[in-house]
Amino acid sequence: MSTRPVSSGWPFKGARTRLSGAVPALRPACLLWETEARAAFDNNTRIFLSMHDIKAIRDNPQAFDLALGRRGIKPVSQLLADLDDRRRAAILACEQAQARRNALSREIGEVKRAKDEARAATLMGEVGALKSAMPELEDAVRRIEEELARTLAAIANLPLAEVPDGVDERDNVVRHVYGAARPYSFAPRAHYDLGEALELMDFEAAAQMSGARFVVLKRHLARLERALGQFMLDLHTESHGYSEISPPILVRNDAMFGTGQLPKFEDDQFWAVRGELLLAPDERLATERLGLIPTAEVPLTNLVRDQILDERSLPLRLTALTPCFRAEAGAAGRDTRGMIRQHQFTKVELVSITTPEASRDELERMLSCAEEVLRRLDLHYRVVTLCAGDMGFSAQKTCDIEVWMPGQGEGGAFREISSCSLCGDFQARRMNARSRLGEGRPRFVHSLNGSGTAVGRALIAVMETYQQADGSIAVPGVLQPYMGGLQAIGADWSAGGFDPRSISAGEGLCPCLTLSRPSRFPDGGDLRQMDDHSGWRCAIFPVFRAGDDLAMVRPGHGPTWPWSDLAMVRPGQLQQAEPAR
Repeated sequence: MSTRPVSSGWPFKGARTRLSGAVPALRPACLLWETEARAAFDNNTRIFLSMHDIKAIRDNPQAFDLALGRRGIKPVSQLLADLDDRRRAAILACEQAQARRNALSREIGEVKRAKDEARAATLMGEVGALKSAMPELEDAVRRIEEELARTLAAIANLPLAEVPDGVDERDNVVRHVYGAARPYSFAPRAHYDLGEALELMDFEAAAQMSGARFVVLKRHLARLERALGQFMLDLHTESHGYSEISPPILVRNDAMFGTGQLPKFEDDQFWAVRGELLLAPDERLATERLGLIPTAEVPLTNLVRDQILDERSLPLRLTALTPCFRAEAGAAGRDTRGMIRQHQFTKVELVSITTPEASRDELERMLSCAEEVLRRLDLHYRVVTLCAGDMGFSAQKTCDIEVWMPGQGEGGAFREISSCSLCGDFQARRMNARSRLGEGRPRFVHSLNGSGTAVGRALIAVMETYQQADGSIAVPGVLQPYMGGLQAIGADWSAGGFDPRSISAGEGLCPCLTLSRPSRFPDGGDLRQMDDHSGWRCAIFPVFRAGDDLAMVRPGHGPTWPWSDLAMVRPGQLQQAEPAR
């Protein structure tokens, strides 16, 4: 029997952000949403969508409550059992009334054939009463099923036994560490200081357009971000066996519900609404809105929604590079500077759909694929297993990769760059995603997701790890092919968009000068000595450590000049050198 909702909206439309008074036991740790729920009927067959297996909860309520307790959620098995008892009683009353009505209808036919009109009239009156009562009985079934479904939908996934106990990130367990923090002969700077000094990172312009937690990347930093994403996609598709997908980034409510963003995290999503609904708002604002994906996990996992997959085709391994959007609700005051916590960011996502027997091994494989990204970038990182109290809503087990960022805090810090999670059948139940081997009975698949990795945070890690004393940023070797061979971004002509190699007489500058041996100014600016093949002794070069200052070759003797024969002048003070005699 299919459990696909009749319409395309989320099964519990019109979610409103207030706690449900019906479930006080869950208030401290599990936010419940009151909703105007929708009854789902398919060919007159009642459909009940279960987020957790209510039969398993009834069979072993103590184990269920103990598992939730590890997440800090109060016991709810008795509440669920009571709701299920009420549901069963309502269903029984409805079925008994329908059975009685059917029996009376048959009896009416018999008594009419016997020409017992009085008895037929009595029976018809009882049938009429039952017919009048049926809508109320069916409505009672609908209401209690929706209440139980709402309650189940707000309960997080159960942690696996091997997940360590704990309350928050302080109780996470380090699995292993790769590499070591690099020594620097200077105090490492934060990525935002580096980017702004190079005039390649603009938070002010982004704030004017979009508000806080946005950034504009320019020229080589924009290309470096693109290079990171392309490098990750190529690695995962060519070396790790993932299939690249280009999914929609706007999704319906039921897609968000399937992966666990709804109903609990509605306030952390961005929503797109057609203009006509804003001009004349009504209930369709909630039912016809589209969510901007917080991660490509949402569309990738929903590709198997309402399907029965051939188990011989598993595992499915999917990857996508997409923009992601998060409202960062509850993050006020955290990481307010820089790119660590943005409303819009880019991420390469990994999703696997597999069988229950293979899902633990698949988690280890996915984790190693994400690690390989950082290994090839030669970034220092560690892997931690999250404790039960720190895991995401849909996860049974999560391992985070935390990359070392030398410019964060006092002396550097590890920051999350990837989370790889095993969700078991939690999401599959919400999406009705199943598999079958041959003619066997269908069963729910297991789903996994992970960042492979967050591109913005990888950019930060590269900037801060590969920074140099003069404020430039070396480009990791694996990224140089994606950067046109560029080896460094920084305080030279490449940062300003002016390439002195392109100087020609037709540009009104210094004709036909050829670069040769590099030299350094005492202030750290970069200039290059030149051979004179034109009879002129004048060249203009930006010295970016000194802002928009200009350098000019002073008249001298011979075809080349050392840096001591170069003078710094401000714009407007430049004078053309005399022709060589």
